[in-house]
Amino acid sequence: MTPAINLAKKKKIAHTVHQYHHDANNTNYGLEAVEALGQDPKRVFKTLLFCLNGVAKDLAVAVIPVDQKLNLKLAAKAANGKKAEMANPDIAQKTTGYVVGGISPLGQKKALPTFVHSSATSFETICVSAGKRGLEIELAPKDLAMLTRGQFADLCL
Repeated sequence: MTPAINLAKKKKIAHTVHQYHHDANNTNYGLEAVEALGQDPKRVFKTLLFCLNGVAKDLAVAVIPVDQKLNLKLAAKAANGKKAEMANPDIAQKTTGYVVGGISPLGQKKALPTFVHSSATSFETICVSAGKRGLEIELAPKDLAMLTRGQFADLCL
C-alpha cells in the first residue's frame, strides 16, 4: 500500500488499483503506463510539480494527460502567479515523499495547491500514479479534486 491508496481507502472513494511491471530502463513513465494498461493516453494523467515566481519552494502540483506538455504560463495563471517553472526533481521528491516517475497527486507529505487539467472532467474515471513506478490508481476526476482540494484548470494548449 502507498499513502495514495491508503487515502482513497480511508475516505471510502471508489477506485481501482492497476499494477504493471516497470522497466527500469524506461524513463517515459506515463507512456509506459498507457502501453502496459492498454489505456487511452488522454485518460492517464501525470503529476508534475512547478514553482512560482522563481521561488524554488513555492510549489504547486499540475495533473495533466501523459500525452500533453504543461504550459507554464497557464500553470502560473491557475496558481495566481506571475511565472512558473518546473520544480527541481530532488525538491519534488522530498516535498511529496514519492520518487520521480511515481509521484502521485494523492497522499503527498506536504499538501500543495493542486490543479487538474480540465480535460479530466470529460471522463468518468482517470488514472494517476498511485505512488510507485508501475502502480496506478483509477478514480473519478471529482474524487481526485476532492481528495487533493484541487481545482480544474486549463494547463495545456
